Amino acid sequence: MRISLPDARALLESVMRRLGHDAAEAAVIADHLLDSEIRGFRQGGLARALSIAERLARPGPARSPMRVTHETAVGARLDGGDNVGYLVGRRAMELALSKVRAHGIAMVAAHNTWYTGMLSYYAEMAVAEGKVAMIASNATAWVAPHGATEGRFGTNPICFGFPGKDAPVIWDIGTSIIIHADAMLARRLGKKLPEGVAYDAAGAPTTDPAAALSGALVAWGGAKGSGLGLVVQLLGIMAGSTVIPQDLQGFGMLVVLIDPAVLAPGEDFGAKVSEYAQWVRSARPADPKAPVRMPFERSMRDRAKVRAAGFIEVPDVIHDNLRKLAA
Repeated sequence: MRISLPDARALLESVMRRLGHDAAEAAVIADHLLDSEIRGFRQGGLARALSIAERLARPGPARSPMRVTHETAVGARLDGGDNVGYLVGRRAMELALSKVRAHGIAMVAAHNTWYTGMLSYYAEMAVAEGKVAMIASNATAWVAPHGATEGRFGTNPICFGFPGKDAPVIWDIGTSIIIHADAMLARRLGKKLPEGVAYDAAGAPTTDPAAALSGALVAWGGAKGSGLGLVVQLLGIMAGSTVIPQDLQGFGMLVVLIDPAVLAPGEDFGAKVSEYAQWVRSARPADPKAPVRMPFERSMRDRAKVRAAGFIEVPDVIHDNLRKLAA
């Protein structure tokens, strides 16, 4: 069904309040989820609110306030208190920004969290202040290493952000062909997965999302993508995650920020980024109907288009379940 952006935001905030978050927390989570939806990542948008509700309904210790457990001038370690990653990731980025402003470089590790969301969301916060960002987050062992059929590392996104004079360059990828949220959304909507992206619990290829969620996802990029997934897993361990990934708990997230002025004082790095981006776009396209574009351009275009329209289309089953939660 069609729903206006203000109504979508209000619905998400209402759901998050019903799940035990205060008004400020609910607003942070809703903003991230809605941004994912309007940028075209529906698997991490409104449907993700249902997954958050399912996770919070599990038995276990109650979440606790986030706290910094170790800190230096340029670094910090943040215990997320088992809060959802949308809250922990934002706090980690805010902490890193305060340090990079003062010292030109910052590294913040966050752990004891889950569902960190789109890393590009946090990277935008950094590039808006002219900073370069590298962000990585490990996760539950949903993904099989290259040559295996059992999960050993997460979908493990990694993101780099560079400030530009006209627009930033942000590259944000998961290290599996599809992410866990894709399989979750396909299961909710009763759809099949593409061929070649998942294994069932016995190690056989499957297009059944329920079977995939009980089995493993395929690593992106063969051995090279699998290696990148392993690197992100280890960075998450350095950030404080458990060594053996647990089910939707204990994720580790690393945020590294650099002020370009530390390395090139007086230079306009953003102008150089934009100059290079334009040169990349000028490359001869393999398909004349598909001009070369830079990472993040599609996201910005789709966001602007949806904001101008003022509404989104939400599957009825997703909207109905969110309304039940809100009520």
